[in-house]
Amino acid sequence: MTGVPYIPRYITVHLGRPDAYAQNVTVTFPDYIKNVASSEIYPTWPNNSLRANIYVQVTFALNRIYTEWYRSRGYDFDITNSTQFDQKYIHGRDIFQSVSTIVDELFNDYIRRQGFVEPLFAQFCNGTTVTCNGLSQWGTVDLARQGYTPYEMLQYYYGNNIDIVFNAPVDLITGSYSGTPLRRGSTGNDVRTLQVRLNRVSTNYPAIPKIYPVDGIFGPKTESAVKAFQRVFGLTQDGIVGKATWYKLSYLYVSVKRLAELDSEGISLGELSKQYPDAIKEGDTGEKVSQLQFLLGMVANFNEEIPPINVDGVFGKETKRAVIAFQKSYGLPPDGIVGARTWDELWRAYQGVLDVLPANYLGKGPATYPGTPLRQGSSGEAVVELQTYLSFLSGAFPAIPQISVTGVFGEDTKNAVRIFQSMMGLPVDGIVGPETWDAIASLYEDVRLGQVKQPGQFPGYELTERPAE
Repeated sequence: MTGVPYIPRYITVHLGRPDAYAQNVTVTFPDYIKNVASSEIYPTWPNNSLRANIYVQVTFALNRIYTEWYRSRGYDFDITNSTQFDQKYIHGRDIFQSVSTIVDELFNDYIRRQGFVEPLFAQFCNGTTVTCNGLSQWGTVDLARQGYTPYEMLQYYYGNNIDIVFNAPVDLITGSYSGTPLRRGSTGNDVRTLQVRLNRVSTNYPAIPKIYPVDGIFGPKTESAVKAFQRVFGLTQDGIVGKATWYKLSYLYVSVKRLAELDSEGISLGELSKQYPDAIKEGDTGEKVSQLQFLLGMVANFNEEIPPINVDGVFGKETKRAVIAFQKSYGLPPDGIVGARTWDELWRAYQGVLDVLPANYLGKGPATYPGTPLRQGSSGEAVVELQTYLSFLSGAFPAIPQISVTGVFGEDTKNAVRIFQSMMGLPVDGIVGPETWDAIASLYEDVRLGQVKQPGQFPGYELTERPAE
């Protein structure tokens, strides 16, 4: 799912571990948060502590929905009630009145990194029997008694570069798959989304060819990339994007962009519709025009139909000619005015440019998968790296056993891999394929560095801190 997040009217909860045979229940989103809050925290805690925890509970659930964390894996629910994976939810329990009142106020507010779009993967733990790199539930009680506001508590645990999005719109949320397979000859925004995601995933899996231009037209290059993706990930190689291929791609896209992690790479600006209150047209000046000219210039470097342009912040005849050329190239009405539709298409084209640049153009990415699965009996440098990661992670996650770094994939390494896979909701086979490797390497980076990537995106509207509560 891409674009500006919505608050869902309903959420479907699986009453058990992801793979357990258990009932699914669908409840309104506010009722779900009230239940979680009443199950996770105590109504006698200070008001500011309750508010900080509820912000986190809302945000965690929205991240699961926005990234289609479970649905992209073929499940028919949005979240589980297993505290090993998600938040505690006790179906049918009583709700505390103090909690209910706060949730009614805050259920459509969520946390995000400054400049990012998606709800933060707001990891949390109780802070007593379990500790983690996110919010400590009991720790918020101490901070509240010290006079911290809810926002200051969130900054304390997640860093200063966060904002709270207030009063997000509520809507019915459906899966990102439209229900109609995409194939040679298909056109439209779903095809553009497909192309952008394939290009991003191909950065980590170079066997998948880049698609240029990202134009929303399902042609031979897109079909070739789809077949390569299907081959790499064991799907039927028919070049048709049905439900299985779409959600597999969605799952890999979330994985490589780390949208469900604290140091998420973030949804890039080119993947949503950046809205302005007014159209940009000839005679306008200022920062918006400069940004427009920069984007047009970038796209012009890869599209000969668009003339070169100077970035001077003045929308003159040269800029208008470039806008008209862009509009003609992308099948838009060539009126020379940059409205919402033209702006959206321009950002999509800009993202396409970024995705065909060399993989190292924007800096070093996550550790690279060695190319072949690692399993019991494997040996070599890749196994050394794997064992180093797992050994390090065992210090932060006691469930993962400490193993020796020998370079030989033995029974102890297989056992550690299986435990990690179970923790992360991956297929538990003890084999380190692309998905398991990326999950281990990404988590290792999180724990080792404790850093957050610098933001590079803007959601399209101003977000500011709410006054102290």
